[in-house]
Amino acid sequence: MTITPRPGIMDIALYQGGAAHVDGVVNVLKLSSNENPYGPSDRAKEAFSRAAHDLHRYPVTDHAGLRTAIGDVWHLDPTRVICGVGSDEIIHFLCQAYTGPGTEVIHTEHGFAMYRISALANGATPVEVKEHERVTDVDAILAACTDRTRLVFIANPNNPTGTMIGQAEVARLAEGLPSGAILVLDGAYAEYVEGFDAGLALVESRQNVVMTRTFSKIYGLGGLRVGWGYGPQEIIDTLTRVRGPFNLSTAALAAAEAAVRDTGWVDRCRADNARWREWMATALAELGVPSDTSTANFVLARFTSEAEANACDDYLRTQGIIVRRVAGYNLPQCLRITVGDESACRRVVHAVAQFKGAR
Repeated sequence: MTITPRPGIMDIALYQGGAAHVDGVVNVLKLSSNENPYGPSDRAKEAFSRAAHDLHRYPVTDHAGLRTAIGDVWHLDPTRVICGVGSDEIIHFLCQAYTGPGTEVIHTEHGFAMYRISALANGATPVEVKEHERVTDVDAILAACTDRTRLVFIANPNNPTGTMIGQAEVARLAEGLPSGAILVLDGAYAEYVEGFDAGLALVESRQNVVMTRTFSKIYGLGGLRVGWGYGPQEIIDTLTRVRGPFNLSTAALAAAEAAVRDTGWVDRCRADNARWREWMATALAELGVPSDTSTANFVLARFTSEAEANACDDYLRTQGIIVRRVAGYNLPQCLRITVGDESACRRVVHAVAQFKGAR
């Protein structure tokens, strides 16, 4: 007898996270994982420290404190919130609960890698749909839908392109899906768009839309892995049945609750990100490295070829600067560069200028 995994598992390539070190180089600047350069707020750090006194206790299973805080800040029903180990786990719950062999999961060609991974892990068939000049194409998604479609994932803003589509287009997509299919709006970068509800109004008005969010980006809690989802009560109740009872630690829950309530910190981080994102994109464009208008905390720098993009990445590493190659997202001629603080943005633009000048 041969021991083998279920179909689809071996089609999953091992996930490659953003690098954090360069051999032989000190003073490394990491701009590969879209992390908040300012980290979490002081309130979040204080809550994390206080949680150390209860590390011998099991965490609560209902996440009531965090769900209530999310409800207060975002003006939504906390009973329809589910919390997970990053929004990745919510994505996996959706695939686990609603897909399987013979079903299909739609994602866009430059969409987040976890959509395909979670579909394959649960025996479903991932269906990749073309984007239009690195922007989600609603008509292409609707044309790809079949009676086997169970989930449609779009990130809005998208990673790694930084582009987004308007609320009317998202609503048209939700309206056009076949019955039995769920639209999942990945809002990992939603807080970087001022006044954006990440699809909340659409979730409230329909029975086939779910929103996912994360504390890993603007809240600066990537190291704790906390995310949440919001959707119709029936769907959230279903996902709760597959969620492990102790999936989030006491410290993670405490820090996330403090972080979401510290709206002033979020406002400051959003404003600083917008300022230096625009500066960096403009400066890179003046060097002959354009990018689409980004609404997230990174820019997708486009080079003339894959060879030039890789050569630039190699040069940046010699300068102790780590960015992200995105060939795995069907963008081999691009580098994704996280927006850092002022010194980080100036440092990476200076290095790209040196690279371009040397060619």
